Amino acid sequence: MNAVLKTFLSMSVSGGLLILTLLLVKRFLKDKISRQWQYYIWLVVVLRLLLPFGSEVNLLGKTYQAVDQAISQAAPLPQQQQPPRNATGGNLAPAVGAERYNETVNNPADDVTTARPLQDIGTLFIDHIWLAWLIVALGLLIRKITIYQGFIRYINAGLTPVFDIGLLDRLSIAAKQSGIKKPIELCINPLVSSPLLIGFFHPCIVLPGADIPEKDFRYIILHELTHYKRRDMFYKWLVQITVCLHWFNPFVHLMSREITKACEFSCDEAVLAKIGNGNAQDYGKTLLDAMAAVGKYKENLGAVTLSENKQLLKERLCAIMKFKKKSTAIRFLTGVLTLCVILGAAFVGVYPTAAAANQPSGKHSVSGGQNSTQVGTGEKSSKDYSSLAEQYYDAGSLPLFEITFPRLDENAQKKWLEKLYADGDFAFFSVSVRWLDTNSALFTGFAEKAYADEKTAFFSILIDCMDEMELELWLDRALEDGNWAFQSMLFNRLDRNDEHDELKEKQEKEWVEAQAAEYRAVGVTMDGKDYYYAGRLVNIFLDIRPNKSVYTLNMNPKGTVHIKIVRDGENKITGVSYMTESEVIELLGDMDEPDDNTGMEIIPVDFKTAAAGETISLGEYNLSDGDEISYNISAKTGNRMKVFFAKDGQEDVAYWSVNNLRQPGEPLKCIADFTVEPPMAGTYRLYLQAPDGALGNVRGSVSIAPAGAF
Repeated sequence: MNAVLKTFLSMSVSGGLLILTLLLVKRFLKDKISRQWQYYIWLVVVLRLLLPFGSEVNLLGKTYQAVDQAISQAAPLPQQQQPPRNATGGNLAPAVGAERYNETVNNPADDVTTARPLQDIGTLFIDHIWLAWLIVALGLLIRKITIYQGFIRYINAGLTPVFDIGLLDRLSIAAKQSGIKKPIELCINPLVSSPLLIGFFHPCIVLPGADIPEKDFRYIILHELTHYKRRDMFYKWLVQITVCLHWFNPFVHLMSREITKACEFSCDEAVLAKIGNGNAQDYGKTLLDAMAAVGKYKENLGAVTLSENKQLLKERLCAIMKFKKKSTAIRFLTGVLTLCVILGAAFVGVYPTAAAANQPSGKHSVSGGQNSTQVGTGEKSSKDYSSLAEQYYDAGSLPLFEITFPRLDENAQKKWLEKLYADGDFAFFSVSVRWLDTNSALFTGFAEKAYADEKTAFFSILIDCMDEMELELWLDRALEDGNWAFQSMLFNRLDRNDEHDELKEKQEKEWVEAQAAEYRAVGVTMDGKDYYYAGRLVNIFLDIRPNKSVYTLNMNPKGTVHIKIVRDGENKITGVSYMTESEVIELLGDMDEPDDNTGMEIIPVDFKTAAAGETISLGEYNLSDGDEISYNISAKTGNRMKVFFAKDGQEDVAYWSVNNLRQPGEPLKCIADFTVEPPMAGTYRLYLQAPDGALGNVRGSVSIAPAGAF
């Protein structure tokens, strides 16, 4: 089931428990505690229904743990036969309903030749039931908004503004006494059944008629102004949104009706507190007169009215006649009740808190020399679980694979981790290593392997399971090795980015100085962006690294010679040579043609393969305002390719990004042009990424042309 829907259902259960509790409290304390408290305390329940908050230890968390433990121990995994075989003897994976990286695995041949297991159909239904919930919720919300808009149009069509100076003055005085500075309109519509307030931001009090006694007018105005000052319309719509989202929960509908009643009771209480208990009888008579008004249109949920149905009116009149200010003891009791309700809302909890308590943290105790992940094995052998793990992996069922992995013995776990590592399967690798003890040889071995292979994606998964001491040890090693990519990752994990930036700036300065020193050693000097060799200004300067990871090309039309740096297989500069005319033509074309590429830097891209999910750095570059960036890269195999610039250590924030998906019958290419605009100038690192499967035979280049070069 979708994790968001699980969380939402747990919020609905939590809210339902709070609703039942408050209804029970109301039954015993209805006439003893403040009506305003009975109105506003429902806000705690509304927030419980809308926000996934909860304490670390909570009721639903314990319930989730108990249920999960019972399922794991009593029936850890369903008994299943070996999957059926096709004509060629290969296993047919249960493809329907299985997910990998949130994408459905669907084999057309299996659709035709095999019958899908009932459990997979059930899984498919459960995984997509959230769509039905969302469609119904949106439909209900749209319906309520449409009805409200129709109601407002109807009211506005029959509105007549009041121009009676006396009525407007009394309205203005009442608003000022209520602390309302915003102008309130006063209108008449004979079709409404009772006075009401409409308008969220432009409030308007609507009366059935203007011939209202002065005392009744004052009470009506005070009542509606109280609604406006308390923002009751916003409260009502917040409740309606909650009802739409929790349409399947009958307790939420019951809560909505209780809030509607509590709104009027609390408003009456607020008005009586202003006018005094001695005017309660007159205020009650005003309600009766309002109920007797003839109207042809029933008020909508978005408006706040003076009267409701006869049963509610009767209850309100009784409450008005019994009104008296609450004692200090009662106010203390309501304060205690409020604290209890808030703490209860947090204690009930929601699904994420419960799930977190049962999720593998990467640290499990070791008992008797065996990894504690060997739990709940039941009657199945490790061989049985290996078979199930194979089935779930082929089907792409990440949750079932995660349940199965800790039941494997250490040797089987090692084989699976090696397979996942070789396949470049980050998702399955991630849920697997989190069951390992970080002190185990298996965990340590894969950390060493990922570091040695420079697999940053796999290493980032592993460091998420490490404690601070282990991270510090790895950082010391990365600093000693000068491994920049791993340094960046570890500094970020330790939340020491400022220290990383200082180190980066220092290393960049040292690198520039070292590069200039290498050039000087073979007779090439630099003056800003100009290069000199043998006392002559260089026209074309070319420096290609052996692995072609960086391609530096600088051109100065005032120069008179063309040179290239000669490097050995270990990237050491061994000398300088003059470029022949054929080399210049091969690099840039016929030099007799107009040269528009002055100062252009070309970065070649040449990879046999880029592993699935791998992000490859193509070097760091200074970009200035007006610089022109051009991408022209293609891949022979692969589904998707992304090329972008990013700040070092912030690969998740891309600039000038191209992210293309292979189209049927077409090559996979990233071709685009960008202009660096203020305030984007600065130092960036260029990356190529394989976000969806491995890429093969990646070829092309990225060029950076200074402003005005074209």
